[in-house]
Amino acid sequence: MAGILGTNTLTQIGFIVRDIEATKKKFAALFGIEPPPHFDGGKYEVTGTTFKGKPAPDANCLMAFFDVGPGIQLELIQPNGVSSVWQDFLDEKGEGVHHIAFHIKGMEEKIKVCEDFGMKLVQHGKYGDGGGEYAYLDAYGDLKCLFELLENY
Repeated sequence: MAGILGTNTLTQIGFIVRDIEATKKKFAALFGIEPPPHFDGGKYEVTGTTFKGKPAPDANCLMAFFDVGPGIQLELIQPNGVSSVWQDFLDEKGEGVHHIAFHIKGMEEKIKVCEDFGMKLVQHGKYGDGGGEYAYLDAYGDLKCLFELLENY
């Protein structure tokens, strides 16, 4: 069964952290591996990030990824202090599990399907060198979490 997203395969769990360096070292020790590199979310000219429907040129974060199973990543996110889906979470809830993510096809269609299902688009943009697109949807009311949709071109 694929449900409204066209998939029911979870691909990522994201955590908001205050100190990515310390947190990735701790997770690496837990997993018995070397800490992965971390990098920033990219320049606005590439990402085109919007937050709550408005351009968010200064919203950014540091990210690190662990592959923790077939097709599953654990993502660590350290916000940069500017209002965003990441910073607001840290300010309001503190560190912890931030989102669950799914790889999808047809971003605009899937956003609409999720909104019709009761979710609200919070943040949207591109990642990498613009070769992928992401959307965070607020599903706290019914599903008690944020959803992230990821699409690679």
